[in-house]
Amino acid sequence: MTWGLGGAALVLVFLLFGTGLMLKFVYEPFPDRAYDSIVYLNNHVPFGLLTRNIHWLSANGLIMVALLHLLRVYYTGAFHAPRQVNWLIGLLILAAVVLSNFSGYLLPWDQVAYWAITISTSMLDYIPIAGAAIKEWMLGGTEPGPGTLVNFYAFHTAILPTILLIALPYHFWKIRKARGLVIPRSEEEQPGVNGALVDTMPHLIIREAAMTILVLATVLLIAMFFNAPLTEQANPGLSPNPTKAPWYFMGIQEMLMHFHPVFAILVIPLTLLLGLCCIPYLRYETDSSGVWFVSGKGRVLALWAFIIAIATTIAAVVGGEMMASSQAIGPPDAINTGLVPFMALVGVCTGFYILLKKVFKANNNEAIQALFTLLMTAFVVLTCIGIWFRGTGMQLMWAG
Repeated sequence: MTWGLGGAALVLVFLLFGTGLMLKFVYEPFPDRAYDSIVYLNNHVPFGLLTRNIHWLSANGLIMVALLHLLRVYYTGAFHAPRQVNWLIGLLILAAVVLSNFSGYLLPWDQVAYWAITISTSMLDYIPIAGAAIKEWMLGGTEPGPGTLVNFYAFHTAILPTILLIALPYHFWKIRKARGLVIPRSEEEQPGVNGALVDTMPHLIIREAAMTILVLATVLLIAMFFNAPLTEQANPGLSPNPTKAPWYFMGIQEMLMHFHPVFAILVIPLTLLLGLCCIPYLRYETDSSGVWFVSGKGRVLALWAFIIAIATTIAAVVGGEMMASSQAIGPPDAINTGLVPFMALVGVCTGFYILLKKVFKANNNEAIQALFTLLMTAFVVLTCIGIWFRGTGMQLMWAG
């Protein structure tokens, strides 16, 4: 059972291309006209506000659907041979989707967008050697301005859509070459040995058509009652408090509250990205393609990893906040908030993996899945804390 997530993502991509093309007839990518063109679109163009609402909802919905699709693929083992390369293509598509959202975030040129992009790009300063150059190239200068808007507009409307137009058909073609979707099975059944297959028409076509109608109806219904956000025009001299990155980067911004910037911006994200790329090529003891959560034991261990990650992440954030309020003279920040906590994180992951193997007798499939669940859940918790539990001055607060 795939829940139609891949098809839903494709529908959202088509919605984005269609509404984006219409928005191009009104939008003007210049700092002195961008905001006014959005206001004009909202107030004077027939169905302009609805079109922008659909575009905004589709963009944010696409990230969530793509992430759920990645989780579905992982937890059904749909990355095993012969689908390893397609897993990597999927990661490329996910990255393009996130960057498309990021590049489009600035285009309204309002306060929230301007300062979110300012915060996000300022993180690049902490990347050694090349960070400042990358930031200046992205911004077209030292701070957001006309060059930034032109660059982001070009990426949003030309470069990233081109990548998606190439990668998406290839992604679907690779699924076809792998003899279609992974077929659900129990852990006792042998991979490749399945029951009677059904024809694409009408079975698959009808299901995909129903999912398409459901996605279109949901997006249209929400777009009719909830407007895409638009605050006052960007003011480079007045930053809002708190100033937050876009929601999909809030996990990284939250890590900045607890880790040295080099580790929060570069070391940890690159380590996690490398781990995601290596997933299909790790050594597995069984081919669990089509089996949800590998096995019965895999389901139990994944659930425990989920619970442990929530509890320990919250405890670590609260504990780190308390320690930060009572600063004492100690080692340099690069060690105190960088190397030491990073090595502690590596130690926790290594110890967790060994515990699963030695004490719970988990096979490699089950242990790697539990570790994946632990890290993914921890990052989601950090994202939620950054979005809903950081208030003025990025201090912890109750959501409300």
